[in-house]
Amino acid sequence: MHPDLVLALRCPVCGDPLGLTARTASCPRGHSYDLAKQGYLNLLPSASTGIAGDSAPMVDARTTFLATGHYAPILQALKSHTTQALSELPVRTALPAGGGLVVEVGAGTGYYLAGVVEDAHDRWGLALDVSRYAARRAAKVHPRVGSVICDAWREIPLLDGVAQVVLDVFAPRNALEMARVLAPGGSLLVVTPNQAHLAELVAVLGLVRVDEEKERRLTESLAGSFEKGGSETVETVMRLDHPAVERLVAMTPSARHTDPDELTERIAVLPDPVEVTLSVTLSTWRAA
Repeated sequence: MHPDLVLALRCPVCGDPLGLTARTASCPRGHSYDLAKQGYLNLLPSASTGIAGDSAPMVDARTTFLATGHYAPILQALKSHTTQALSELPVRTALPAGGGLVVEVGAGTGYYLAGVVEDAHDRWGLALDVSRYAARRAAKVHPRVGSVICDAWREIPLLDGVAQVVLDVFAPRNALEMARVLAPGGSLLVVTPNQAHLAELVAVLGLVRVDEEKERRLTESLAGSFEKGGSETVETVMRLDHPAVERLVAMTPSARHTDPDELTERIAVLPDPVEVTLSVTLSTWRAA
């Protein structure tokens, strides 16, 4: 991990700034955290170590599925909105130096963050996730992306106001912490599934359904900390063969509630390939 990225982090014990010496991040009070050999930094408080993040099979499935480009329309929308958000910033902080720090909460493998960072040579990123399997992937996804294990639902281990953009793609949201780490004028970009998302698979495969009140709950969860800007619907039709469908299910929360053998039987009745709707909303929020 680049030392400039560590300078944006704070100690999960005392909240003091961290600095990197050799392969150890430490704060002035002497709390220290060694970089893992895979390149990520574990800032997960001991009280949160029992949290179950994505498993190794889920991360493998996500890596393979996203590499096919089926979710590229979401990435392209994030790139566009991130560039717009950064262009509207009145002042950019110096951590790290350059075109801006983009933070993704619940980053998984870092697919979206890497694509956003790649869009500008002086843009940097921090991928935050509770899963060590995801953190290993994100640590190697791009040279200007750092990977951190943390419990973002409890606390985001970043200094106040260091992020210019925060991404949240299909992930839980801690509104107070997201607002705290954003610089003045910074933006939160949230991607949520619509009712039509994967609709052709939901009933047949017994997948978790999208909550009809999801939009209302999103607004309520961010109220008081953020004000909504614009929103964009990203929708297209994917043609997925049966292995792709299996990987798609395996990378989602539905994987925790689906019997593998039963899933295989259900997938077998689908056309091969099958047309599946991708439908999400990308909304932009500014700290209130």
